[in-house]
Amino acid sequence: MHKEMQKDIQEAVRVFEIEARAIEKLKSRLDERFVKALDLLHRCEGKIIVSGMGKSGQIGRKISSTLSSTGSPSVFLHPAESSHGDLGVVAKGDVILAISYGGEVMELRDLLQYAARKSIPIVALCGKSSSTLAKASEVCLDISVDEEACPMGLAPTASSTATLALGDALAVALLKRRGFKEQDFAEYHPGGALGRRLLTRVEDVMHLGDALPVVRSTTPMREVIAQMTQKEVRGVAGVVDEQDNLIGIVTDGDIRRRLEKSGDPLAEKAGDIMSMNPKTIDAQELAEKALFVMEQFRIQTLFVVNRASPQPQKPVGLLHLQDLIKAKIR
Repeated sequence: MHKEMQKDIQEAVRVFEIEARAIEKLKSRLDERFVKALDLLHRCEGKIIVSGMGKSGQIGRKISSTLSSTGSPSVFLHPAESSHGDLGVVAKGDVILAISYGGEVMELRDLLQYAARKSIPIVALCGKSSSTLAKASEVCLDISVDEEACPMGLAPTASSTATLALGDALAVALLKRRGFKEQDFAEYHPGGALGRRLLTRVEDVMHLGDALPVVRSTTPMREVIAQMTQKEVRGVAGVVDEQDNLIGIVTDGDIRRRLEKSGDPLAEKAGDIMSMNPKTIDAQELAEKALFVMEQFRIQTLFVVNRASPQPQKPVGLLHLQDLIKAKIR
């Protein structure tokens, strides 16, 4: 390996090791203070106001975002802007999560004084237990590190990594306390892949109305094939009885198999060729469940029913594998 390349890799490894030790050291500090901080955040009836300057502020924005997306409403308040009107965002019932390694950031002081006047509790993430921030807080969590990864010891590196890890620990512990589930996460992330998986239901993507290729068992196969080729979802037709209940299905595969046994399948009727007991899916089921059924039984279409209706076997829609692909369910 080239010497310069080796030096670069060694430097990266050194950074990893320093930051890993910083996070590892946090574990030994988890005590009643962490639980008290968690209690305050959990009892919060309003918002968790996260605030910090510089790198602490950037880490704070990430922590605030994580809290909000996991069931704990949170906003980031820039401490400098708070002194020029933005303190109005802080209200009774809120909790402030203030971040500062040194704990003496001038821009935070107006926010701390405001919180004291309004009796708003403060949880501090701070590296100096004797600092102004630590003394103003109801509970202070120690984010001090033995060394920064920056060789000059100036740029926040290990300390900011430790702060982010502690913020994640608080957010995830809160998530557990609140009983936050995948469904809740999906509600807050409707635009993501998880949101599509857990929020999209069969009725959202199915074909319905005139798009349904439905025939009777006595329908001649020539008409059945016409239905199978003229509708939105081609290559399939549902067979219903006199009460409009689904009793069978005709697919391209059924017709091909019939050709091997009959000299003239077009002279037959739907009831002669159809497959009995077709697979169906309820309109209220998750689209992901429909995809699972299709993959399990190696089929590409499912007739949709409403099992809560007076006619639980009447087809109300039709779903094709391509509909699920377009909806980006998988």
